[in-house]
Amino acid sequence: MFLTFVFLLFILLIVYVLFAPIDLFIDTSSNQYYVQIKGLAKAQVEGHKEEVLRIKLMTFFMKFYFYPLRKQLPVKKKKRDKEMVKKKRKGIGLKKGLRLLQSFKIKRLFVEVDTGNYLTNAKLYPLFAFLNYHVGVFRINFEGRSKMALHLRNRPINIIKSFINF
Repeated sequence: MFLTFVFLLFILLIVYVLFAPIDLFIDTSSNQYYVQIKGLAKAQVEGHKEEVLRIKLMTFFMKFYFYPLRKQLPVKKKKRDKEMVKKKRKGIGLKKGLRLLQSFKIKRLFVEVDTGNYLTNAKLYPLFAFLNYHVGVFRINFEGRSKMALHLRNRPINIIKSFINF
């Protein structure tokens, strides 16, 4: 009885992980950068006084901090046997990469740009006007502000399907 309950709980957890939304959020105006699996984990990039950059990982009720720019201690290299041969990894490929990108849904896209050159701003204006109707909100200003907000959502099952389907 207990084993069936644990097995069912494990199956429910796997199904939840496959269908749980994964959010990628980038906002340069408020300095928020994170990847989140709803209900399970959130990895957030934030500034730090001494280390410049740290990654805050929150899972359930625990918080962990990682410092990716911290200098690592040198690791001793092991001697490799002649029997161990490196296998070449095949890349994702253009088709699979495009299918992977198409599996993402854009929830919010806001781009506000000032290049600093009024001629370049004027040349970008028709392109941004066209993109406003199809993709998101694109603006050109002549006041020196540059902002971007991007919110992407995907599900692990969609990522798996993009690799399996031809």
